[in-house]
Amino acid sequence: MASAADNRRGILFMLAAMTLFVCNDTLMKLAREIYPAGQALTLRAAFAVVIGLALVFAVRENDRLAMMFKPRVVLRGLLEAASALAFGWSLGLLPLATITAINMASPLLIVVLAVALRIESVGWRRTLALIVGFVGVLIVVRPGADSFGIAAIVALISTIFTAGRDLSTRMIGPEVPSTVVSLTTTILVGLLGAGFGITESWLPVWRHETLYVLLASLLVTAGTFCIISAFRRSDVSVVSQYRYAVIVIAALIGYLVWGDVPDGLAFAGIALIVGSGLYTMHRQRKRPDSRLKLEKHP
Repeated sequence: MASAADNRRGILFMLAAMTLFVCNDTLMKLAREIYPAGQALTLRAAFAVVIGLALVFAVRENDRLAMMFKPRVVLRGLLEAASALAFGWSLGLLPLATITAINMASPLLIVVLAVALRIESVGWRRTLALIVGFVGVLIVVRPGADSFGIAAIVALISTIFTAGRDLSTRMIGPEVPSTVVSLTTTILVGLLGAGFGITESWLPVWRHETLYVLLASLLVTAGTFCIISAFRRSDVSVVSQYRYAVIVIAALIGYLVWGDVPDGLAFAGIALIVGSGLYTMHRQRKRPDSRLKLEKHP
């Protein structure tokens, strides 16, 4: 059981991580106003690979780089790459708060995938919570609505890949350092972005949008550090709830930068997603037989 001080520290790190991740998305959305999705992802990955390699050598884990080729590490990286590409494409077309809310459905999808793979069984309470959550997703996405259309569907596909990524992360052994997993993911994101970029017309990179991408890669690295720190010496069940603060931050930044304000239906859908996610985490914490309990990061 963590102390109150440790939990407060964990909450502050979680809020910092969510802020950094939203700021990363903001910069990438600004870059996407000029760059096509594949080019934006490839540029960010190029910067992030340099940062990732520096971290690996800084913490003296370069002797474990061969673990990058472990099948489970590669699988996790491929799922992350697919998620990043779909997210990056839709990011240029959707309001920041909307795409963030859709992405927050990933904890619900993790439970669905775990049930499908027979990792977890759910009772009527969590089943009802999942239904409510997905009703919220449908309200936010609004299939067929002129305002969103295919972009929202692609964002939802990104969320499915995100859920698969998080579930596959649980299969990676503790002997593989987080720095190596992160570096593998970054490289695969860059390769997939470059592959997708074949279908695009790339622009010269000597423009200020490239600085947005560079700053985004730094923010992602800092956010990853903060989210790892958030779970150290703290109660995960307490700290994890503050992940949903990302929606509030995204709505605020979306309004300040682009003047985007979600309508009443969107707010209702967001509320259902958040409420369902919080209740699902609560039930996983209460059930002794749950195999989806969040564990502390090393």
